[in-house]
Amino acid sequence: MQELSLNVLDIAQNSVRAKASLVTITVTQRTIDHYLMISIADDGCGMSEEQVARVIDPFFTTRTTRKVGLGVSFFKMSAEATGGSFSIRSELGKGTVTTATYHTDHIDMLPIGDMCGTIHTLITMNPDMDFVYEHTLDDKAFTLDTRELKEVLEDIPLNSPEVSVFILEALEEGEAGLTAQETQSN
Repeated sequence: MQELSLNVLDIAQNSVRAKASLVTITVTQRTIDHYLMISIADDGCGMSEEQVARVIDPFFTTRTTRKVGLGVSFFKMSAEATGGSFSIRSELGKGTVTTATYHTDHIDMLPIGDMCGTIHTLITMNPDMDFVYEHTLDDKAFTLDTRELKEVLEDIPLNSPEVSVFILEALEEGEAGLTAQETQSN
């Protein structure tokens, strides 16, 4: 994969298939430390210890539509290629947390990519699920929580055209605010 946001999309799709009702995607960046952490946590069906041990094998998948599962392997490889780390914690019936850390000053660091597009796609393609997107850049933070949106919108679905546009704009403004604040402080 050419950018990390595509890894996030793939891992979050695993959460959808695991019948999660809540997926929390956390991006933490510390510029001075050249540090990036991406975590995808869900409350889905979880995995056994055996499945967790096997999930990084590209030839292991629970899907029936293909015989390989490259998403977790690529996510792990992308983190470790920068000297970072990778972990999966899972418990049957409770969910899974997948975390990758990166050294952003490493030559093999991939671009983060279009996180706004990724989060927007996840939300609008899975309107019955809840997503929390938290992005921290140094001492600034942005959060979008679909539970809060649903409370305000009541019966209007998150994938209705007007709401979809609003969600994408909110994501883009939140991300731009982090970048603008970081640029101003430098």
